[in-house]
Amino acid sequence: MQDRFTNKVALVTGAGSQRGIGRATALALAKEGASVVITDVVPESVQKVTEELQKIGPAMGEVADVRDKEAMRRVVRSLTDRFGGLDILVNVAGLTRPTTFLDISEDEYDLVLDVNLKGTFLTTQVAVPAMLQRGGGAIVSLSSVSGQRGGGVFGSSHYSAAKAGIMGFTKAIARELTPRGIRVNCVAPSMVDTDIAGDLLTEQRKAELGQGTLMGRIANVDDVVKCILFLASDESSYLTGVTLDINGGMHMH
Repeated sequence: MQDRFTNKVALVTGAGSQRGIGRATALALAKEGASVVITDVVPESVQKVTEELQKIGPAMGEVADVRDKEAMRRVVRSLTDRFGGLDILVNVAGLTRPTTFLDISEDEYDLVLDVNLKGTFLTTQVAVPAMLQRGGGAIVSLSSVSGQRGGGVFGSSHYSAAKAGIMGFTKAIARELTPRGIRVNCVAPSMVDTDIAGDLLTEQRKAELGQGTLMGRIANVDDVVKCILFLASDESSYLTGVTLDINGGMHMH
């Protein structure tokens, strides 16, 4: 096992789902020595994942909605009081809706944009001062191939817009923050075997989607987590403003 994150403090949003990228990322960071803080909106899920993390090392969980700036500010304040600062932010919190363009209501549009894009913006905005106080750090956000190729699977136009926005946001704040010691990158996975698509991702659909990749399968959570940890670690110390594709050759550009 590597030990890349000893003495580092990491915040991972959207880490409550048992089969999700957030939980897996949090556990992987903990196993490599980080003190880990997670957030999610489901209290029972936060408690369960926090207990898993505490069996590995120092950890805490907070029930907080990334759309609520004051809630996320409280999270950062709590983790700073507990662990002394923040070194790594991983913006995972997100959701999708498989709705065609003409059927998307304004409320659904607001939900998808606010959780995916605004949530990433607000969480990053309140986290950065704590990172600057530590002398720098690394931010990794979860985008999607949907933002590059315009959906095409389960994510629709509002989801594609939000994930494209995360890529643009990543580049913009990389320009501002990298000279101050904070590297900013994102990952753009294709379909990952999680619960984000609900009942739509059947075994048959997984096989069909896998045929559209050069690898012959869809991504698993570990494929994404390894890339997130790479971008969060010093191994990627000369990378900033990057969108790292994780799509098995499905989309090349």
